[in-house]
Amino acid sequence: MAKAIHSMIRVLNEERSVAFYQAAFGLEVAERLPFEEFTLIYMSNPETEFELELTVNKARTEPYDLGDGYGHLAFSVDDLDAEHARLEAAGLAPSKIVDFAPAGDVIARFFFISDPDGYQIEVLQRAGRYL
Repeated sequence: MAKAIHSMIRVLNEERSVAFYQAAFGLEVAERLPFEEFTLIYMSNPETEFELELTVNKARTEPYDLGDGYGHLAFSVDDLDAEHARLEAAGLAPSKIVDFAPAGDVIARFFFISDPDGYQIEVLQRAGRYL
């Protein structure tokens, strides 16, 4: 059986991105692997074994074009309202909370936040399939 272990995104500025993921989601650097042309930074927290891999291409000076194929990363939290308030107080500009109820019953509560490179991150209330 296959096991998902990480997702990789390319970032322009290591310090700015590491600081964002630490402040927003409590991720810490699990390992940093510097190479001649790029650096890999693996970030995680005690909630899960799944890691976020930040790739910094050292010669890159222009922001990445995210194109129209990227979707989003997702994190679940115990208290969506408290996390929204915390991120707002930290100046990280989360979008408004959405109660997603396409057939009348709420199946998900969430909001989105953008990282320094423009990647969209969904933050979901832990419930149902979003544990």
